[in-house]
Amino acid sequence: MALVVTLLGGESTGKTTLAHALCAQLAARGLSTLLVSEHLRHWCEAHGRAPRADEQADLAREQARRIDDAARQASPQIVIADTAPLVIAAYSELYFNDGSLLPDALRWQQTVGLTLLMGLDLPWVSDGFFRDSPAVRDATDAVLRRELQSAGLPFQTVYGQGKAREQQALRAIGRALGPALGRDLLASDPDWASGRRPWSCEKCSDPGCEHRLFSALLARGAGNSSTH
Repeated sequence: MALVVTLLGGESTGKTTLAHALCAQLAARGLSTLLVSEHLRHWCEAHGRAPRADEQADLAREQARRIDDAARQASPQIVIADTAPLVIAAYSELYFNDGSLLPDALRWQQTVGLTLLMGLDLPWVSDGFFRDSPAVRDATDAVLRRELQSAGLPFQTVYGQGKAREQQALRAIGRALGPALGRDLLASDPDWASGRRPWSCEKCSDPGCEHRLFSALLARGAGNSSTH
């Protein structure tokens, strides 16, 4: 089963750009990777509008199905998912005051190997059609953090521009893969090479919680690897 990496965040947080960059970087390192694009975005483009409240659940289920199908294929070692059902559930709460999609979205998120939350340090850019406002982006981030933290789901927030953002995400993927598959991703990390497990909280908006949650992910990964 492939390692599933989900990129979470509201509009204009760099999910799509990072997803494509990660796939290119991982492929260059010889790791077979599949990209699952954002179904909601394609749906909006095809229909020329935003979905209604009654259409949200089907969109969330379809996003999950596409990611699950990609992970079950024989070849990929890594699946990079440009968003997840939890983002759609967050939008449903914000736009329609409907939190009913959150429990199923959180249960699905528990099956994911690595959750990366996009930091809010990128400038908000209007696309002239779908994107609403910086306030909606911030509110979406708040819902995602609240739900991940309340459910005790491990995640790491990634920050930075361009290559710096890519490197943070690649190091997180390398740690999730472990030494056997992630060695090349961690080769430029001197702390990992020396046996230390670095954590940088100086840019983190909630460092204590994110440190704890991502540490739980690493511990869970170590426990799983010892059983195989």
